[in-house]
Amino acid sequence: MTVNELMTLDPVCCTPQTPLREVARLMSSHDCGEIPVVETRDNRLLIGVVTDRDIVLRAVADGRNPADTPIESCMTTNVVTVRPDTSLEECRRLMEEHQIRRVPVVDGTGACCGIVSQADVAQRASAGETGELVREVSKPGVRTH
Repeated sequence: MTVNELMTLDPVCCTPQTPLREVARLMSSHDCGEIPVVETRDNRLLIGVVTDRDIVLRAVADGRNPADTPIESCMTTNVVTVRPDTSLEECRRLMEEHQIRRVPVVDGTGACCGIVSQADVAQRASAGETGELVREVSKPGVRTH
């Protein structure tokens, strides 16, 4: 099985200049915890991601105004990605290794074309594989994003 078979296609994205408040609203309206950050909405070149946790720990906790703070101030730029043809096993291994719950999917040009979440993997992987993923991602330690 490949990532292409389980990824969420065309995830909602934002640009680095998008205000925090708007990104939080996107997360709420699309029921997601991570938004890919793209260079422009037209080219969708992935330059980072922002999670609900990033917003809380890197912006709200610092007292930043969500109405006028651009998301680039709290986004993660060193992003682990996969390609649509990446195997489920490799995707799961990367999630475990980097302790991440979501992985953006990029095409050959680097444009964001999908996203794979821990829940997507859980729906397709065996109970043992899913348990191992949750256990590894949830270990105390430093996360990459």
